[in-house]
Amino acid sequence: MLLLKKAAGPAALGRVCAVAAADKTTIQLIGAMHKIKPVKIGIVGGTGLDNPDILEGKRVKSVDTAFGKPSDVLVEGTIAGVDCVLLARHGRQHTILPSNVNYRANVLALKNEGCTHMVVTTACGSLKDEIQPTDFLILDQFLDRTHKRDQTFYDGAHSEYKGICHLPLDTPFCTRTSKILYDAAKDCGVRCHPSGTVMTIEGPRFSSRAESKLWKLWGADVINMTTVPEVVLAKEAGMCYAAIAMATDYDSWKENEEPVSVKLVMETVKANNVNSIKVLTRAIPLIAAENWDTTLKENADLVTSSII
Repeated sequence: MLLLKKAAGPAALGRVCAVAAADKTTIQLIGAMHKIKPVKIGIVGGTGLDNPDILEGKRVKSVDTAFGKPSDVLVEGTIAGVDCVLLARHGRQHTILPSNVNYRANVLALKNEGCTHMVVTTACGSLKDEIQPTDFLILDQFLDRTHKRDQTFYDGAHSEYKGICHLPLDTPFCTRTSKILYDAAKDCGVRCHPSGTVMTIEGPRFSSRAESKLWKLWGADVINMTTVPEVVLAKEAGMCYAAIAMATDYDSWKENEEPVSVKLVMETVKANNVNSIKVLTRAIPLIAAENWDTTLKENADLVTSSII
């Protein structure tokens, strides 16, 4: 308790919690002393990362939402004492193609379970020489080439979502959460790039070489099939959303490299998933150690002010 009394400022509180991150009682005590709302982390695993063994005390829960069922059951548990909910984006057996993922139900299911944050992983192709297969990149912008997906809860069909939401997306990803992920990757010795733009395509096919060169020309750093609309909906739900892009290949643009294929992706996914678990288990208690009240209120106010 003497240590806690001395650690009065937010920075000091972060250091205390980081040291005692595995002690849920300590985190809860600090939160109670300073009236900090506890965080709950929704983890959405992409290709390969849908293993509930990363959670302690896991419990399986089947849920429904106003927009239907999510991709699979929710797996609740803790990481280093922090409450988390794991959801497999494509289903635990990877049976849902990117266009058919019920992104609205996935985000809303996590929101309804009390998640304040979404920390996600996504397998990506690299569009830059310097982003090598097995590298990580923390996303901070996106380009959208999808055309079949609902991108708002405010669709006029659900009474609890009245109006039209013209959501600003100049900053689609949570900068605070993203910084913690980047720092955690560095701490774990994982080669990680601090920021980058993802091109999200409809899929499930990969890009032609001409398309891949175009995405590169447009300034995209990596390419995937799932960030949009997931990040948009999380923002509209008022959540703090951050994404680890895990490079698996060089897509189709690089003529002296093997073009992307399922075989090539899956060969790299295994190594990426080992590192992603390291980064997540390092980052999640650090996220929980911070006070997110102001950020979450700003998120909610942004959504409210965007509805007409």
